[in-house]
Order: sequence, then structure tokens, then C-alpha cells
Amino acid sequence: MGKRGTSQPAVSLVVPSIYLGPCSAASSKPFLTSHSITHVLSVGSSPADIVDCVTYHRISLSDSPSSSITKVCDAACTIIDEALQSKNCTGSILVHCSAGISRSPMVVAAYLMKRRNMSLKAALKQILQVRPQVSPNPGFLEQLKELEKESFGAVSLDVDALPKREKDRLALFAEDTAAAGG
Repeated sequence: MGKRGTSQPAVSLVVPSIYLGPCSAASSKPFLTSHSITHVLSVGSSPADIVDCVTYHRISLSDSPSSSITKVCDAACTIIDEALQSKNCTGSILVHCSAGISRSPMVVAAYLMKRRNMSLKAALKQILQVRPQVSPNPGFLEQLKELEKESFGAVSLDVDALPKREKDRLALFAEDTAAAGG
């Protein structure tokens, strides 16, 4: 095992300018500064400290399968759009929840589906490639599948929950690539 530095939180770049990570990253001035992060979207948990010159947004959501994601995703998409289109900055946004495993990845997946026209499977694959510990709870996954059906008329992911083990989650999406011939 490699030695892990304590100064840099474990954060992943999902697509250009959109980072995903744990709550600790939102208070890390060295991390935020070195990655030109100008906006932070907190999903559920609030950072311990705020950093000057960073715009913070918070959306309340508990990590429960029964929590509705519709309004949260709509608000998050607007916040992410505004952050990425800010006229006075060329910065990035960090989307985080407590650990960056369920709530914030669900929000980023919804964003990729709504704004980048990605299927749920493609969005989750993109996220898992850079952050393999991601595993939105089964209720969030079900609602993301409903969002996909409403948006695209079909559902690309045929599981009710992502596999518990990281290697099994990665294999689920790797098999799709092999089966699709690419």
C-alpha cells in the first residue's frame, strides 16, 4: 500500500471542472486553491470551515432510500450550471456529501444525465472510473432509473443496487464495455 498524504483529501475529477469528494475537502484551502475550485456544493453535510473566495451552497438531503431526489437534483443542476458559467471565474466546483459515496455521486450522476445527455449507466461508469468507492443507496438508484426513463424513454442499468464490493461494481461496468465492443 502506498503512503497517503494527509494534506490532500481524496477527491476525484469526474468531468472537467466537476470534482466529487468527502466533506473534508470543502474546508481544505490547499486543495481548493490548487484545483481552482471556486464553488462548493454540500449535499447534506456542511463543511467544518469555509475558505475565503469560495462560494458555498448547501442542499439538505439525508442518505436514506426513501429521500426524494427530484427537487435536490433540479437545484443541484442549477447550482452546478451557475458555477461553471460564472463570468468572473474560470474555476471548478466540488460536489460533496459526508464521504462522497452516496448522496454527492447521485447528484453528479443526475447532472451528467440531465445536462450532458448521458445514460445512467454511462454516468455511473464515468464516476466509478475515477471514484470506485461510489455506491448510491438503492432508493437513489431507483429514482435515477426513473429519471433516465423519463428523460430518454429507456433504462440502461438493470440492477436494483450496485454490488457491495468495489471490484464487483467496477466489473459491472467493465462487462458493459466489453459487450458493447468498445
